Amino acid sequence: MMGADGLKAATEVAILNANYVAARLADHYDIHFSGGSQTIKGGGVAHECILDLRPLKDSSGVSAEDVAKRLIDYGFHAPTLSFPVAGTLMVEPTESESKAELDRFCDAMIAIREEIRLVEQGKLPQDDNPLKNAPHTAASLLKADWPHAYSREVAAYPVASLRKQKYWSPVGRVDNVHGDRNLFCSCVPVSDYQG
Repeated sequence: MMGADGLKAATEVAILNANYVAARLADHYDIHFSGGSQTIKGGGVAHECILDLRPLKDSSGVSAEDVAKRLIDYGFHAPTLSFPVAGTLMVEPTESESKAELDRFCDAMIAIREEIRLVEQGKLPQDDNPLKNAPHTAASLLKADWPHAYSREVAAYPVASLRKQKYWSPVGRVDNVHGDRNLFCSCVPVSDYQG
């Protein structure tokens, strides 16, 4: 439907967007598979950039999954987690993403890197920080008791722009491994469809 010219233009913009994200985040994260080098400084990426979070897990205890969950607090659906490399996030901005949206994502990832730095510096505990407890629901923030080493404001509004427009996750952190190993169906029984 796009035709050859439209497909070529969409591909070029998607590649440009991925390289923009990689360039903005290169000083904060290791960019995997960029121009044959481990960092963007060695070259560009294709239509995706892979953020290697494994060194951060070693230095802070914060995993790629923790970063993915924290992105929900910033109003983003997490990128692909641990594919094609375990411990990474694969960011694939499409041709339809505006520069403002790319910047909003990069700003969130840079702010998350600063949160990780606080854990690395011992200013936040490895087991009780905004990343380990993300996403934060409105219900969890409104409880009378706040047992965490960081403020409710840090949990809810990690960047000022979220005060104007905020997505509230309806569900907090779940145990993904438990869910994968203990699958249960909440579907309507087939017998309800038979008349």
